[in-house]
Amino acid sequence: MRSVGLDFGTTNSAIAVAEGDSVKLAQFEHKAGISDTFRSILYFNPEVRDARGRLQPVAGPRAIDHYLDAGGTGRLIQSLKSYVADRGFQATSIFTRTHTLVELLTLLLADLRARAEESLGPLGSRIVVGRPVHFANVSGPDAEELALERLKAALGNVGFTEVVFEFEPVAAAYFYEQQLKRDELVFIADFGGGTSDFSLIRVGPSHANNPQRTILGNDGVGIAGDALDARILHHVVAPMLGLGTTYRAMFGRSLVVPVWIYSSLRRWHLLSFLKTKKNMEMIEEIASQSDDRAKIDALIHILDYDLGYHLYRAVERAKVALSKDETTRFAFADPPLDIQGTITRGEFDGWISEETTAMEECVDRLLAKTGVAAKDVDQVFMTGGTSFVPAVRRIFDERFGKEKIRAGGEMVSVATGLALRAKSAFG
Repeated sequence: MRSVGLDFGTTNSAIAVAEGDSVKLAQFEHKAGISDTFRSILYFNPEVRDARGRLQPVAGPRAIDHYLDAGGTGRLIQSLKSYVADRGFQATSIFTRTHTLVELLTLLLADLRARAEESLGPLGSRIVVGRPVHFANVSGPDAEELALERLKAALGNVGFTEVVFEFEPVAAAYFYEQQLKRDELVFIADFGGGTSDFSLIRVGPSHANNPQRTILGNDGVGIAGDALDARILHHVVAPMLGLGTTYRAMFGRSLVVPVWIYSSLRRWHLLSFLKTKKNMEMIEEIASQSDDRAKIDALIHILDYDLGYHLYRAVERAKVALSKDETTRFAFADPPLDIQGTITRGEFDGWISEETTAMEECVDRLLAKTGVAAKDVDQVFMTGGTSFVPAVRRIFDERFGKEKIRAGGEMVSVATGLALRAKSAFG
């Protein structure tokens, strides 16, 4: 029996299969090469339809290839996982047709499964799927149940009819445990695109074959890599696109350009939602009366040419650079648009202080509610891209000591662990 694990992430997803003592990750081909991860993104091209006239979206890294080949036209949908617990997000309109959230999830998961099976062969109907300890954008007391219902419905639509959900940091513990020769009490810190999740768990040789593991506690916060990216967008990019500038309204009144426009900008995948006829007419009217028209024209340029993905990549490059260097140069150009700026690590640390404080409080809360002192934790295992950010790593260095910090499998540890978890999940 093959044991299948799915890490369905806000930004990236991965699928792994455990057979015997080995685990194999699905590999996904695209123009840049082969990847172990599948971008959690959908691309709709209005010109690509089936015989019945229905849109035929593509997902994953191929979605980006198609989007770039089409010159940025069409519609990109990303970060769907961020909305599964949001009761207010029921559906959205894409080129005149309304798609429910479950339909969009189904389209994404169908392509993910098809591409994974090209690499791994048939995946069957049983699967263990990762979930955060607390979903992002929770919108009520039953929101967690709603999130799982939506995910389960979409998974069922693509043939996964027997689904077990497991906390993502617990899955990462299964991955970490593979290298151990002795038992440990480990603090797992798993950072995704939308959530940061933590577990205190006993792992090691005497626990490896026990499906009822000793999990002392779990906690999490709906803040992670996307929120850190948003800070760079807000502080470096948005002012160059008109944030804080004024325009002349009716009767000669001077008004500040609406801040909500830039709230959408901070979440780049929402730029496509901002580009409606009504919104574009409003922004163009603001540009005509702006005290700094060049900046509003730059915003219109980004929206007109669907440059959200390219802008996001520039932001991501700057964040990655700041994990290695004290200073980096932010650069994004698409003539006539040219955004340049220098960012220091100190500035970035200050911008993300609200996020890192929330992470700190969550770590301390988990230690407090489990009654475990930081000195009694044997090791800390950090995984996920945000684990490289120095301000984030410092949270754990200060509490547990640098000598206890371990890392690895940043993009695939959860998927690998979920496949290992599936070995016991279905007997």
